[in-house]
Amino acid sequence: MKKYIFSAMFLTAVIGSAAAQSGKKGFTKLFDGKSTTGWHTYGQATAGSKWQVEDGTLHFVPKSGREGGGDLVTDKEYSNFHLKIDWKVAPKANSGIIFYINEEKAKYSNTYSTGLEMQVLDNDGHPDGKITKHRSGDLYDLIKSSSEPVKPVGEWNTAEIISKNGKLELKLNGVKIVSTTLWDDQFKALIAGSKFAGWEGFATFKSGKIALQDHGNEVWYRNIMIKEL
Repeated sequence: MKKYIFSAMFLTAVIGSAAAQSGKKGFTKLFDGKSTTGWHTYGQATAGSKWQVEDGTLHFVPKSGREGGGDLVTDKEYSNFHLKIDWKVAPKANSGIIFYINEEKAKYSNTYSTGLEMQVLDNDGHPDGKITKHRSGDLYDLIKSSSEPVKPVGEWNTAEIISKNGKLELKLNGVKIVSTTLWDDQFKALIAGSKFAGWEGFATFKSGKIALQDHGNEVWYRNIMIKEL
C-alpha cells in the first residue's frame, strides 16, 4: 500500500510540475529575483539605489534618501510581446507599468513622454483613484478598464500586457479589462482627447522598452516574465 501511495504522490508532483512549466513555456525572466541585471534607471547606465532587491522582489523604497530614484527600464526593446508581472502597493501608493518607451533622453525627458501605461494604484487611498481612467488596470488617461478585479492593498496582483501587431490587451488577475487597437485613427482620437494631446512622440513607437514607475511611493514587483510574439 505504501508503494502505491508513494507512486501516486510522485505522479501528482510530476503532473503539477509539468503544468507549471507549460504555463511558463516560451517566457523569459526579466527579473532574476537576485539583482537588477537587465535593468537601469531611465537615461542612466545603472539602476537607482531606491530600487532594492528583497526576497525575490523589486521593492521601491522612497525613504532611502533623496537620490537613487527614477523609473526602472529594461535594457532591451520589445515590439510584439506578452508581459506577465506581479505587483502590490503600500497604502496610498501610485506606480505603473509603462511600455513602448523611446529612451532618447535628450528628446524625451521621461518614460511616459512616449510610453503607454497600465496603472498600478491604491484606488481608495490615492487621489488618482477618483479620476476616470486613472485607476488600477486602466490604460492610463486613455481607456477605463471594463471591470476592477484588483485585490486589496498589500495583496499581490498579476498584470498582463499582450501586444501583437497593434492589438493590445490588458489583463488583471486573469480578467481581460482593456482591449484596443493601437496607432489607428480611433486610437489617435483617444490621444487627442487625453492629457497627452500634443505630446510629440507619445504612443507612436511600435518597439520600445518597458519600465516600472517611480511615482515616489512604495511598491513591489516580482515574477516578471516576457514572451516575444
